[in-house]
Amino acid sequence: MSGGDVERVWTGVVAVASPRSDNEIDRELVARARLEPRAFAPLYDRYLDPIYRYCYRRLGTREAAEDATSAVFARALAALPAYRDGSFRAWLFVIAHNIVIDTHRRRRPEQPLADQYEPVDRDPTPEEAALASDARQSVHDLLAILPADQRRVLELRLAGLTGAEIAHVLGRSVAAVKMLQLRAMTRLRAELGVPVGSGERAHDVVS
Repeated sequence: MSGGDVERVWTGVVAVASPRSDNEIDRELVARARLEPRAFAPLYDRYLDPIYRYCYRRLGTREAAEDATSAVFARALAALPAYRDGSFRAWLFVIAHNIVIDTHRRRRPEQPLADQYEPVDRDPTPEEAALASDARQSVHDLLAILPADQRRVLELRLAGLTGAEIAHVLGRSVAAVKMLQLRAMTRLRAELGVPVGSGERAHDVVS
């Protein structure tokens, strides 16, 4: 691991941290899916990849991530009538978070982690697979340094959630999420010997 690795993680966190104006789109899709279950397909397509990647990052194997992802969308479809206004994405990730926790409780402690990440949309070339595996291992190693609560915040950031959505998923305040994120990045930089500029801390925590 190197200073470049922690900056790669931070770049990913910042890149996905900006709020997206897609709540109205989600609400419209949810309204249609409530009337006709087959209309759930656009929501499935919209969130399949981020949910899968989050489950993979938390569970470590393709098989476990696929099983968890299927369970997430099956549960979401069944619970759709109970969904109320708010971030559908956050609601969906609450389901994913709970399923991942249930999976960890059931799995054997000796179950090995996967060494290679395989995207769900297409088969990678050998070169892409090697690069993805190296990058994923670097991120995995970096996140493993952190306490569990800090690691969960960065995992959800990397999955694309905003600070408010992460707070909803984890049952924390937005201020607590921001503090955990700041502590996580400070810890990673300290572990890797990356200096923090005098004005850098003020920009570490984003909404």
